[in-house]
Amino acid sequence: MRIRSFQLSDVNQVMELLQEALMEECYEDTKRAFARQLSWDSELIVIAEDEDKVIGTVIGTIDQNNTGFIYRTAVHPDYRRQGVGKNLVSAMEQRFQQRNIHRIMIAGDPHNKAIAPLYEAMGYGASKFLEAFQKLSIAAANAVGN
Repeated sequence: MRIRSFQLSDVNQVMELLQEALMEECYEDTKRAFARQLSWDSELIVIAEDEDKVIGTVIGTIDQNNTGFIYRTAVHPDYRRQGVGKNLVSAMEQRFQQRNIHRIMIAGDPHNKAIAPLYEAMGYGASKFLEAFQKLSIAAANAVGN
């Protein structure tokens, strides 16, 4: 497994991965957020690959208050529980640290509840989840720019 930056040539594989890994409603929300984040800052989209196959991705963003958000982590079902998600989240944390972002939150939407144990195992307690009523919008998060 290799963790790397998103490249434009990955777009079809990432879309296929998102469709395979996420529920339909989550997929629809995520593909729009993915497209917006891609247009603003593709360095906050990280890929996990195995033999040139995209097996996971994490989408991050930074809001106007200089808070880093992990918006969505998706891992292909055949590769779950093998450290892919943990490696993706760690890579995103490093990218935030390189930009002097020291406050990192998890987007608090119903779709992130299934992966909450991974985040919690990595030290993200309940206080690190953006409350559902303050749902993160990548559009709003990037309104000021990075």
